Amino acid sequence: MSTYLVAFIVGEFEPTEPVDVGGTPLRVLHVPGKQGLTNWARQIGAFSLKWYADYYGLKYAGDKLDLIAIPDFAMGAMENLGAITFRETALLVDDKAASRAELERIADVVSHENAHLWFGDLVTMKWWNGIWLNEAFATFMEMLVVDAWKPNWRRWDSFALSRSGAMAVDGLRSSRPVEYAVNSPEDARGMFDVLTYEKGASVLRMLEQYLGAEEFRKGIALYLRKHQFANTETGDLWDALGESSHHPVRTVMDSWIFQPGFPIVHVGHSGDGRGIELKQRRFLYLNNQDQAEAQSWQVPVMVRAKTEHGVASRKLLLTEKETNLDLGGEVQWAVVNEGGSGYYRVRYETAMLAALSANLGELKPVERFGLVSDTWTATVAGLTPFSEFLKMTWLFANETDINVWRIFIGAFSYLDMVIDDADRPALAARARGMLGQAAARMGYEPRPGEDELQRQMRGTLIGALGTLGDDPAVQARARELYHRYADSPGSVDRDLVPALISILAFSGDEERYREFKQKYKSAKVPQEEQRYLYSLAGFRKLPLLRETMEMTINGEVRTQNAPYLLQSLMMNTISRDEAWEFMRRNWDTLVKKFPDAALPRMCEGIVGLLKQESEVRTFFAAHKVRIGEKTIDQHLERLTVAVAFKKREGANLERDLKS
Repeated sequence: MSTYLVAFIVGEFEPTEPVDVGGTPLRVLHVPGKQGLTNWARQIGAFSLKWYADYYGLKYAGDKLDLIAIPDFAMGAMENLGAITFRETALLVDDKAASRAELERIADVVSHENAHLWFGDLVTMKWWNGIWLNEAFATFMEMLVVDAWKPNWRRWDSFALSRSGAMAVDGLRSSRPVEYAVNSPEDARGMFDVLTYEKGASVLRMLEQYLGAEEFRKGIALYLRKHQFANTETGDLWDALGESSHHPVRTVMDSWIFQPGFPIVHVGHSGDGRGIELKQRRFLYLNNQDQAEAQSWQVPVMVRAKTEHGVASRKLLLTEKETNLDLGGEVQWAVVNEGGSGYYRVRYETAMLAALSANLGELKPVERFGLVSDTWTATVAGLTPFSEFLKMTWLFANETDINVWRIFIGAFSYLDMVIDDADRPALAARARGMLGQAAARMGYEPRPGEDELQRQMRGTLIGALGTLGDDPAVQARARELYHRYADSPGSVDRDLVPALISILAFSGDEERYREFKQKYKSAKVPQEEQRYLYSLAGFRKLPLLRETMEMTINGEVRTQNAPYLLQSLMMNTISRDEAWEFMRRNWDTLVKKFPDAALPRMCEGIVGLLKQESEVRTFFAAHKVRIGEKTIDQHLERLTVAVAFKKREGANLERDLKS
């Protein structure tokens, strides 16, 4: 066993009764008094352990498995063999009161750590340059198992948000390859980022969908059988998948793992009118033609198109800079990246985009998500005018998918970050116009026959209306419902409660702040503690936000949470300037107090400091972080992207928002 997987945990813990999983006793350990919060983790822990053994065709190698909830833990979780450690928020939950999103997070984390029992523990990388193999694969496998456990959650659809998050970083010049040389502990610890986890999992999903799920599973089983109780390199996985599937997997995947970035695939009609033309180049937010043209990928492209012969699906491997795909007839519309699993952006020529927009009903929800996400990304990069993106929003007035709404809300949140204060009323009005109809259709109360995602969408829409939309009527109703919830928690839908708390903070006064701060301190359940803690960074009164800033260093907040609370304060448009000054003034204290790995994430708040770009750059040139310097470079570049967007679109933003 690799030494980094050995754990000794000493403390006052109580175990649950063991669950027998194919001969392996599985327990959840917790501090006294929290036995009632273990049911959910026991369920997904047992399900995933058995599911993985069946999927791999290999039994778990340990003789017992303890899942251990630790009150203050810098990492989210750690896959020590037989004794996996978790933050309490990632393991313990009241499964009768938690929101669907909170339950999903625990299912994801437990499944992720259990996946490591094979990928990482049974088979371990030879050196830290291969850490992505552990983390990306565990991320990919957590999606597979949670999707099998809760198919109605459509987990692969919501993974599109994680994929987009990885691409938001990977579209920067300061991105990095998934795998690179590791020469120091700092190099190794700097790998634990969105590119290792989410990009790595995304390219694995793309490969799985291209090869076929069963062919992929056979290759993974072969890899584990060959290398169990031993060490591997990335090429060993590709060779096993290639041997099993008879595809050139190593050749295909090396282009995704050993170079940074990803392609944007331009789609147009082919010259003969019987198909489509595909062209790839590297996507960059800050365009550099030479850099973009220098790279290419072997791109698994899935296409669904309609011709006079009907609708058909095709797949091809785009190995050159451009190619034609013959579809056997005149193309009426075409979806490139069918199923949404491709790790690339798509840009359609004008006529093809118009045809696709006129046939949105033919697109799966994840494909509609991709269409909106790709268009918004092109807008931020300056490839598409902001006015064109706004025109697209009206096409989705009747949208029913939560993830499509999330990308729109994300776009409006980005605008809120970059616009001038004078333009904020126009943005709020546009958000109300965009989201209000959908929220009105859903109402505030669950309806018979609704599934969990619909209930979550209600909370998402209402939360955005009461904050981004600054809707007084929504804020008043939120106060009414919250008071009802305070008197009788079961009387308000649990997926609405986090939205109510965020709205009340956004519109709240000092009395509300005192109430929420007390609720944070007296919370008995980890998720309740988190809701109220982060609400303290969502108020709009600067004196209250200053008090929250002080909490990050005066001992009122655990060091595992304080960096992220400060990040939230830096993202709040009311407090961001003072939070930036607070961070600079207390930098030495923060570096000593906070976990090294949390500092780069805390600093993500700088991406909204458009007016202080030069000052921010000067500060970080003089104050290097020990771990995650590449991540700081990415934050700085994201700030430059925002400045460029503001410079390009700023003069017309209010006009466009009112159009």
